[in-house]
Amino acid sequence: MGKWKERDLMRDFILIPDSFKGTLSSREICGIMARTIRRFVPNARIRSIPVADGGEGTVDAFLTAVGGKKVSVEVTGPDFQKMNAFYGVLPDGETAVVEMAACAGLPLVYGRKDPEKMTTYGVGELFLHAARNGCRKIVTGLGGSCTNDAGTGAAAACGVRFLNEAGESFIPTGGTLCEIARIDVSRKDPALGNVEFLTMCDIDSPFCGKTGAAYVFAPQKGADDAMVERLDAGLRHCGEVIQRTLGMGMRQKTGVSDLFMLPGAGAAGGMGGGMCAFFDSKLKMGIEIILETVQFAKMLERADLVFSGEGKIDAQSLRGKVVLGVAQQTQKAGVPLIAVVGDIGDRIEEAYARGVSAIFSINHVAVPVSAARRRARRDLESEMENILRFLCVVQKSKRGKGGSAEERQIRKGMQ
Repeated sequence: MGKWKERDLMRDFILIPDSFKGTLSSREICGIMARTIRRFVPNARIRSIPVADGGEGTVDAFLTAVGGKKVSVEVTGPDFQKMNAFYGVLPDGETAVVEMAACAGLPLVYGRKDPEKMTTYGVGELFLHAARNGCRKIVTGLGGSCTNDAGTGAAAACGVRFLNEAGESFIPTGGTLCEIARIDVSRKDPALGNVEFLTMCDIDSPFCGKTGAAYVFAPQKGADDAMVERLDAGLRHCGEVIQRTLGMGMRQKTGVSDLFMLPGAGAAGGMGGGMCAFFDSKLKMGIEIILETVQFAKMLERADLVFSGEGKIDAQSLRGKVVLGVAQQTQKAGVPLIAVVGDIGDRIEEAYARGVSAIFSINHVAVPVSAARRRARRDLESEMENILRFLCVVQKSKRGKGGSAEERQIRKGMQ
């Protein structure tokens, strides 16, 4: 457990929770936590970092955490129709955040899902717009896609040519990956030449096969069993062409030459693999990229306490989920981390050894999940109040019964 900072009163808090899936968004959790903290510490300095999983809301989460601006662009939608999309530019002016769901997301094709026909072309157009406007680092969130084109559409928008057996150039979709005979990267737009790509990828699905992109994710995008088999065959063929034409270059730039062995290559309809193959991107856990991008280690220099959380903490959480990702940093900095979660599973003892100071569940009453979700907001606020009451009592005992005027104000909030 990290040591409390040598300060008369805790007043600097960082909030970095994951969402409680299907119940509360990360932003809502930050809001409830912040309001409760300010009841007890009116002059608290609170920095909120909503965590997004790479899908819808990723850009807003980054902008909320560190500021910046949203840039609107007309691009090609998943069905090849023009639409308005966006990306974020962080305060340094050189880092762009793109969520592929902004122009290749499942909600955009409601009622007409067909992963054999949908494209990621618009995602590539966002990349180009950011690069041509001075961005030298592009963080891409994978999630919520309606596509299964292995990122070939995005690559085509950026100048990569896909040629069929007749030598004709075309823009592949999930249903035409099998027609790719050759890939030509010689005309890739030079604006991307000095751009570093980082891709948020929290799943380890392979590119193809029974646990790959098509079999696991295509059914929710509208594919029946026969289409799943066709999509998987297309991914396998596309992967073989990539291996044959780009494998050595991938090894030199990313350290990975075997696309079929790359964990996460199957994310977002094979976009994970496409980001590596066509954009020399590294695939990293979302929380790692978030912490790096917002300069979390620097934030911790002034922090007294960090609150994190997720829907359930259990043995699975020890495999790279948000709380443990945050704990790695707080432990190094000697800053206490409190996890406020929906539920606590078995075998979580290792979490304490890896930097979590304490874990609290908001589930106060034994009720079914459906009922617990309805009470989640007030239960989270109640649990935060309990934690803050206790922390204020600890501060009071450290300073004696009288305390400062500031502490008297805090105790007033407790009444």
